Amino acid sequence: MEMLIGFSIAVVIALTGVGAGVVTAPVLILALHLPVEAAVTAALAYSAIVKLIVVPIQVARRQVNFKILGYMLLGGLPGVIAGSALFRRVAAHGSESILYAVLGAIITFSAAWHLFRHFSPASIVRPAAERPGWIALIMLPIGAEVGFSSSGAGALGTLALLSLSPLSASQVVGTDLAFGLAIALAGSGFHLAGGMEPGSLALLAKLAVGGVFGGVLGSGVAPRIPNRRLRLILSVWLVILGIEFCFQAARFATRIPRTDRLHEQASRERPSIHRSAAAPGRLMAR
Repeated sequence: MEMLIGFSIAVVIALTGVGAGVVTAPVLILALHLPVEAAVTAALAYSAIVKLIVVPIQVARRQVNFKILGYMLLGGLPGVIAGSALFRRVAAHGSESILYAVLGAIITFSAAWHLFRHFSPASIVRPAAERPGWIALIMLPIGAEVGFSSSGAGALGTLALLSLSPLSASQVVGTDLAFGLAIALAGSGFHLAGGMEPGSLALLAKLAVGGVFGGVLGSGVAPRIPNRRLRLILSVWLVILGIEFCFQAARFATRIPRTDRLHEQASRERPSIHRSAAAPGRLMAR
């Protein structure tokens, strides 16, 4: 089952160009019923493995601009470490509703960006020269977003490069993939260093094996398949899924106060029970 999921996700990524993080985490939560924290860790590591196959091809084709990649990593690497640390803190001490809400919001925004690009492909004004300061600054929250949810590097990184650099479309894709690989490696390393759920390494190994075969197959058939329609269908599904995660977060949030009220009610009733139990003893003493 896990190999099939890894294979299917890699094929979808290769055919549509949608980022690995935005697809992997929700699929693992829905199909394998993983907790959010385990799904995000596995999604980051899986994303790094898939990109390790794709990025060398982009480098060989000279589609990675290393100068701009350096600007991106100046902000992205500190951001992904900060986001990963915040994620572990929230997962350990916070409410699960926060994790679902952030994940749902990022999935919805990323998919909505792909929908926007589908219907308005030439609506972004391209600059004549790169803006290194702005690129580094904007990559800080994008890296934090990836560290917290495993999603966002593809859609938000592409948007930033299109708005702040004169790179060609192929260079935007290649440079953003290299950026995604670097922060996925850093983020997954931070998550894995903090400990893993039992069986997580076996799960990740099966996902990776399926992902390697799926990536090779998807890359081979992608030029012969009209991926524009597939990307549209996937983006619509991800928008719906992201909204569902936000509703799930609201349900978790409303469930917590109800539990607190039950504890308060039980604590109020407990003294009266003790008093009633002690009453017969006093009557017998008399």
